[in-house]
Amino acid sequence: MRLLIVSALLSLLALVSSPLCAQVTFGPSGAEGEPLRRQAWHVPSPDTRLAAHALLFRPLGAGPFRLAVIAHASTQNGLRRAQMPQPEYRALTAHLVARGFAVLVPERLGHGATGGRYVEDQGSCSEADYARSARATADQIWLALDYLRKQDFIRKDAAIIIGHSAGGWGALALANADPKAISAIIAFAPGRGGHANDEPNKICAPHTLLGAAAELGKVARIPVTWLVAANDSYFAPAFSTKLVEAFRGTGGKVDFNILPSVGNEGHWMIETEAGVNAASSDLARALNPPKPMATKKP
Repeated sequence: MRLLIVSALLSLLALVSSPLCAQVTFGPSGAEGEPLRRQAWHVPSPDTRLAAHALLFRPLGAGPFRLAVIAHASTQNGLRRAQMPQPEYRALTAHLVARGFAVLVPERLGHGATGGRYVEDQGSCSEADYARSARATADQIWLALDYLRKQDFIRKDAAIIIGHSAGGWGALALANADPKAISAIIAFAPGRGGHANDEPNKICAPHTLLGAAAELGKVARIPVTWLVAANDSYFAPAFSTKLVEAFRGTGGKVDFNILPSVGNEGHWMIETEAGVNAASSDLARALNPPKPMATKKP
């Protein structure tokens, strides 16, 4: 009888502990499909027990391709995060693949199918820590990028980070990375705390956000292309200009441009073909910066 009890307890323990001990695997989780060789992948996350869901798109051929990572927007609302569909940014992805880039769109912790604990929480307006949330977002972008650049079909250098809203804010925190690994950062309406209490043109703790932009600018080494639509009601051009000045004032290198109004709400321009077309010239400069001219010896 005692042997049977012990055996039953061991079996129960195995059932309970097996999910905790299950090995997390990374890499492709399905076959390639259309469009653009679309393929589901699992990439590392800060939680070693969870893989982040991602989509990978790439041109025809074996590569190696330059890598572009698109960092999605976020929200403080937990229910909205849980219901968030896998981001794709189809128009932007098509634009990049047509120019020879492999494109990874990873989903961060606390969002959609990836789930897990939301590590980017900015806190309340009275205790907002925007610099910390930026670094938490940046850490996740880097984990995905670093994993992909180890693949045979991806170049090890000259990656591009494109961030949207909170994803753009996190991308700014990656401006301190090795410029050989990341050649440029493109941020569409970067920031946190926009639409405070769901009110357009209201930002939670704007002075704290400006201070955090200055903090991120101090250590920036990678050039940033910063874009905002004229009709963005999350981080309007006037306030985005102040953010740029704060980031640039402490050393950050920024090419800032206010784009024409797109749709009913310019904050989502990056998700539309019209928005990508409006940003096409800025994208071209950031994706392929001019090479420095060789100087002749006297």
